[in-house]
Amino acid sequence: MRREDILAGIRAFLPLAVGVVPFALIAGITAVDAGIPPYQAVGMSVILFAGASQLAAIELLGGDAPLAVVVLTAVVINLRFTMYSASIAPYFRGVSGLRRWLGAYILTDQAYALSVAEFRDKSPEERGRMGFYFGAAIGLWIIWQFGTIIGALLGATVPSGLSLEFAVPLTFLALLFPAIEGRPTAAAAVVAAGIAVLAAEVPFNLGLLVAAFVGIGAGVVLEHREGTFPTTEGELGGQGSDEQGAVDDADAKPSGGGSE
Repeated sequence: MRREDILAGIRAFLPLAVGVVPFALIAGITAVDAGIPPYQAVGMSVILFAGASQLAAIELLGGDAPLAVVVLTAVVINLRFTMYSASIAPYFRGVSGLRRWLGAYILTDQAYALSVAEFRDKSPEERGRMGFYFGAAIGLWIIWQFGTIIGALLGATVPSGLSLEFAVPLTFLALLFPAIEGRPTAAAAVVAAGIAVLAAEVPFNLGLLVAAFVGIGAGVVLEHREGTFPTTEGELGGQGSDEQGAVDDADAKPSGGGSE
């Protein structure tokens, strides 16, 4: 990984830190208010590192909910990361298994959105994929852990009038609007937002997952109608074509007696 790619990822994330810090503080404060000792709150933050599902789990634990319900709720809220992983995985072809595992652990909404936007704008030669992603994701991880620690130590001493929770939706809005580039993405955002509001009372936050899938479906339908649905080759700047060319060249060579 090149140093300049890592620094580029950190720089891209820094403007979003304004919203991440209050979010992390809320996670620490909420945990202590729910009766969780500060050291356990910090340990939970390090192990889970899950933002929204972390807050949901804390609230359920504070309400003495069954462990099965806590785990199921966290899993359901985090199901969106399966979509993120499937979307960003093609950019990391050839990356070692250990880096992939670490990349999966530090995957967040912010790191995903920043990385995909950067990868679509620049070729692999211009911007190293893994370096940029790790710079953005690890930068967020560090700030999240420090924010959680401070929140857990401060606990209920933080005045409720600060309304720190207001910064959470602002962070996601900052990620959303730059990603709206045409009718399909606008339709996906509007449809998903509408369904999310209507399904806000669905148990275990399943409404959020349904809204995501329906919004994606609406965007895909419009892209197919407009003939702009992206292919793997288009998204990766011709990487798929280069790989196919390499395969064709290999097939054209006569086979030798050696083995790889």
